[in-house]
Amino acid sequence: MNTDTRKPPIPLLGFAAWSGAGKTTLLTRLLPVLRARGLEVAMIKHAHHDFDVDKPGKDSFELRQAGAGQVLVASSRRFALMVENPPGEETDPVLSELVGRIDPHRADLILVEGFKREPIPKIEIHRPALGKPLLCTGDPHIVAVATDRPDAVPDGMHALPLDDVRLIAAFIGEYLGLRGLETET
Repeated sequence: MNTDTRKPPIPLLGFAAWSGAGKTTLLTRLLPVLRARGLEVAMIKHAHHDFDVDKPGKDSFELRQAGAGQVLVASSRRFALMVENPPGEETDPVLSELVGRIDPHRADLILVEGFKREPIPKIEIHRPALGKPLLCTGDPHIVAVATDRPDAVPDGMHALPLDDVRLIAAFIGEYLGLRGLETET
């Protein structure tokens, strides 16, 4: 992990797909490979619906219900900051603001799940069997397509085998210039 206090911006790579294509499944298989190669990886995930990481009956939940706009829960293992948007001010999350909340001294790479319309480099996950069109044909920020059917990927676009996370990790390393990921180990 980079401990330089003057760390440059953290490389950012998105994963975009239609719902049900397997973004989270791919990422849960890819993350251990990236970690094994020495990278500290941060994740930002977009949720299209209301969600809560807290549970009724927990002190932090009760404090939020009582009106705390921000609650930071901390232990020796982790901490979580929950920020409530005021009623009537709920807006879609802004990726650049979320990236700014990531500690740059604890991340070598930020992977983004969702946010498919953001102008960031992305890998598309595509399964032709789902009957959805390729996103890469209308998004110049897609740099590769991870798919179970490479023949469905347009000429000139990198096609990555969806079931080969080591090859996907190597592509990420090469594309972003990350040491230790460029070649198969």
